[in-house]
Amino acid sequence: MSVIRAAGGVAWRPAAGGGTEVCLVHRPRYGDWSLPKGKLEPGEHPLLAAVREVAEESDVRGVPQVRLPRVSYRSEGRPKVVDYWSLRAVAEGGFQADTEVDGVRWLPVTAALELVSYPHDAQVLRAFAALPPVTGTVALVRHAQAGARGTWSGPDTARPLDTTGRVQARTLAPLVAAIRPVRLVSASPRRCVQTLDPLAELLDLPIEVNRDLDEPEPGQQLVERALAAAARLTALAAAGDPVVVCSQGKVIPPALERLTGRTDDFTTAKGGGWLLAFTADGVLPPDRL
Repeated sequence: MSVIRAAGGVAWRPAAGGGTEVCLVHRPRYGDWSLPKGKLEPGEHPLLAAVREVAEESDVRGVPQVRLPRVSYRSEGRPKVVDYWSLRAVAEGGFQADTEVDGVRWLPVTAALELVSYPHDAQVLRAFAALPPVTGTVALVRHAQAGARGTWSGPDTARPLDTTGRVQARTLAPLVAAIRPVRLVSASPRRCVQTLDPLAELLDLPIEVNRDLDEPEPGQQLVERALAAAARLTALAAAGDPVVVCSQGKVIPPALERLTGRTDDFTTAKGGGWLLAFTADGVLPPDRL
């Protein structure tokens, strides 16, 4: 039996009197109050589905920050899996009731917990409430495919993306654009810069090159570069605005180990990456994109 895949979010905003408000929607078909969510479109990434569905159901434009618990239950006799993210509300389009959603309410988390109709929504809200404030967001990606190193006759730093890599870069662009970055920062190799080219064109942003994100030079230890990359990521996040960073396969895992203090599997596929949420105490467990 096929699984129904869906995604949604806890859209939040600062409350006028202090604290935080979250968004709930009322669905007349079910007579319930729930977190905004909906089914994935064919081939759609769950993160993009979460942003789209929250916008469609509540007219709230949200910026992803932290992955929240995935929930599973049965719907219409089939297993259903829903991925959730916390979404910082940056705009509201003026809600209009329709047959799918006829009401939207902004409430403190405690009040939202009393109103939601389902235990799995309450589970997600409690996880959101337990999060420390996010001070910065970074999408850290590995460059897309650039062919085999041994088949390139020029300097390795000049090796370009191949056909598959260019497709990966174009696919990656709208995904990382969801965090609404204000800066794009790349390691110096050509393939890293080219990975961000479609995103730069999409957002009309320049690409900054920073060698702290490069793989080690001859005679340099990987730990040195990992420390430099971790420090650079921390500094970029400290500015408070979302940033997209492209680095290399040897650098990303040890840099994430340094940032998180964890020895998880941070191996990153070419054209893949991580969503990093920074707090006053460090970085939360990275969310694999």
